[in-house]
Amino acid sequence: MSESWEELSLVSASPKSIRKGLESVVMKHVAKATKSQKADLCQPQQQKSSLEEKPVKASESQRPKSLQLSLTLQDRLHQYYSTRAALTPEVVHRAESLALDICTEVQGFLHTTNPDMPLGEMSLGGSLLDDLQVVRADHACLLVPLQLEPSLWRLIPGEETLLTHPLHWMVRRVNLEYFPRGRSYWDRFLVGGYLSCRALVNMLSKAVMETMNWPSLSSTLDCLVRPVLGGDELKLEIRPERGDPLFISIVPVLREADVVLTAQVELTRPWDSAWHLSLYPWETRRLAQLDSADRGVRRVVLKTLKAVCRRCPALRPLAAAPLVNLILHLSDKDLDWSEGCLSGRFQQCVWELIGYLEEGVLPSYFKSGVNLLNGMTDEEVDEMGFMLYCAVSEPDILLI
Repeated sequence: MSESWEELSLVSASPKSIRKGLESVVMKHVAKATKSQKADLCQPQQQKSSLEEKPVKASESQRPKSLQLSLTLQDRLHQYYSTRAALTPEVVHRAESLALDICTEVQGFLHTTNPDMPLGEMSLGGSLLDDLQVVRADHACLLVPLQLEPSLWRLIPGEETLLTHPLHWMVRRVNLEYFPRGRSYWDRFLVGGYLSCRALVNMLSKAVMETMNWPSLSSTLDCLVRPVLGGDELKLEIRPERGDPLFISIVPVLREADVVLTAQVELTRPWDSAWHLSLYPWETRRLAQLDSADRGVRRVVLKTLKAVCRRCPALRPLAAAPLVNLILHLSDKDLDWSEGCLSGRFQQCVWELIGYLEEGVLPSYFKSGVNLLNGMTDEEVDEMGFMLYCAVSEPDILLI
């Protein structure tokens, strides 16, 4: 496949040039390159009982060719989801149990070494807990809630700060004339009148990553536990005796009503006092509400797309956020998201994604001023667009 795609890259360097007359050449190469993979993907269908096969074969001849192709893609999507994307309950439970053990140990250590630090109950978060993780159960978040005094601190929306970025909020110290500096534990992390995200992360790095006895913890949990050093992110690597490695990100959070701010300097650099507004809780809640209302398959489509992007090198720059927002935008249209329309919605997502890539803009569903394609290079956009254009006629190339 890599040699075939190398040949295709010589035919065209961008998706726009495909539109100008190279479709037939490209599709011939794609059909040849994916012929054997198509046979492999369809192979398990032969294991069905004769009672299931006969009605399908009897009616196939009476259906239009386009409908037969749609049903074939529908079957392949179901197979891909169950064998390549979805995780088994046993795998998820094992990863959750291991992450929870780490959560308990970190929380106990912080309470012992910093008893005056006002922290809430730590918990796990992320796609692993929301049944949205695909391919491998290999990452989770350990949420560390900070307890701020409501009368001493105010969360400032990004649009109201000098940064003017919708996702970069700031936390201002207020009422200093009545409650001078030092009344709050968190005053020690003030920089210019604002709670410094970087100062807080640096403190936790020293208090946890550089201080905990990781060899002893590894012995207690019967697996290798070690901090991942060399970056701004607070991350632990856990290697159990069996199963995939698990990476746990330690994320300090601030909550006020439905607003969740995270201390992730890798997302807010170079502004040390900026806090990241997490849209993940809003997006996952909206997705669940939509599927619950019409018994739709949006979550199935999302997990399938996430698995496709993770397995396909050309599509790996597409993270989960653009994909879930793509589905949320598409859900605003009057479309049928029932089980029988899985293939249609999958193909429509591919077309919609091509359009966003051509424009270079995929706006956030909840913050329209945020472009979720920011940070991607022109070369990455070209490769993604090229692959998706090929998949319009040969969707099998995404299901390998």
